[in-house]
Amino acid sequence: MKILVTGKGGREHALLVALAESPVPPQLFCWPGSDAIFEVAERTRARDLPSLIGFMLEEGIDLCVAGEESLLVTDQGLANLCEAAGIPCWGPPKESAQLEASKAFAKAFLVRHGIPTAGYVVVDTAEEAMAAVTGVPVVLKFDGLAAGKGVAVCETMAEVEAFVEAVLVKRQFGAGRLVVEECLRGPELSVFCSIVDDRYQILTPARDYKRVRDGDEGPNTGGMGAVASPGLVGAEVMAEVERCIVQPTVAGLRADGLPYRGFLYFGLMLTAEGPKVIEYNCRFGDPECEAVMPLFGGDLAQYLKLAAGGELRPELLEQRGGWSVCLILASAGYPETSRSGDVIGGLEAVEGVRVYHCGTRRNAEGAYESHGGRVLAVVAQAPTLAEAREKVYAEAAKVDFAGSQRRSDIATLHFS
Repeated sequence: MKILVTGKGGREHALLVALAESPVPPQLFCWPGSDAIFEVAERTRARDLPSLIGFMLEEGIDLCVAGEESLLVTDQGLANLCEAAGIPCWGPPKESAQLEASKAFAKAFLVRHGIPTAGYVVVDTAEEAMAAVTGVPVVLKFDGLAAGKGVAVCETMAEVEAFVEAVLVKRQFGAGRLVVEECLRGPELSVFCSIVDDRYQILTPARDYKRVRDGDEGPNTGGMGAVASPGLVGAEVMAEVERCIVQPTVAGLRADGLPYRGFLYFGLMLTAEGPKVIEYNCRFGDPECEAVMPLFGGDLAQYLKLAAGGELRPELLEQRGGWSVCLILASAGYPETSRSGDVIGGLEAVEGVRVYHCGTRRNAEGAYESHGGRVLAVVAQAPTLAEAREKVYAEAAKVDFAGSQRRSDIATLHFS
């Protein structure tokens, strides 16, 4: 079997490693990929999306797996082009991927189908935005893709004014509207599903740590770490999530004529009134993917190939017990800026954990150096949360580069 994964970060590295560990390892390809990814997968000759489709046809690719969201929501749409070319794709068409590409689209979908979420309004100008904010705290969301940086939880009016100016005046993320949303309170939870038409399978839940500093302080990032386990929340909570959120989402997709075969991420807040949806992502989360993938056994390659073809086979995917903790090592200046070119030391000393490369490259001497905001994900598994946490921090301490940032409290703020 030949499988191509799109993307270049830690999530795609984790997906490719998990696919390579299938009982019959597939021949793996990646685009655009990275130096670390190309130790697991082969390069492609593609220059752009149309040439990628041509490459897959020439190479006889059996399955395309959408790692990141950007290609799904282009004007052409990765899944749409794959369907036209007869290539099975694990990832939704661009029409359905609007659940992630447009916050306003997602909010309207949630309200239309009676799925619990925060109250909101959509505005087009800075003046409308300031009029819509009646108090703080309030959540402001850019209505589009922003690499995990288009959301601000504002505790003061000064923060509101700064984000409104960045989005609607300076157009920091490009053209787009702004969603002004009620601020929900409670523990966050990341729930992932494999969806195949009207069928679904709920996967191991996780919790992401988005703030850059300890104690969930500082600006939002793409994620500074994650914890995953079947025991993260109780069975009664997961049953409520399935009944109130997952089932009506799948039914809503069918009712709206939005075909879906792929991973769907539910970003949830466990409020006093019950779980509510913060956002949808039309792929696996990052860095949650790095935490969850090592807890999978079975045959991921065959599971995804059959699912992309319309056959969901839950028994092919073993979801192991225990705990998995992911710690992100980020570059100097992240998330406002990122610094590249800092040589990474200590990788060869790490043992007993997984290291996924989020933003690295090899320099002229062949050593890995930083090349992006989030640089590495160090991930450990153990029977207990305390053991997994101790293990990940002990091994991550062996790795360093100039200006590296890492939180010291990943996996301590969880559900009690």
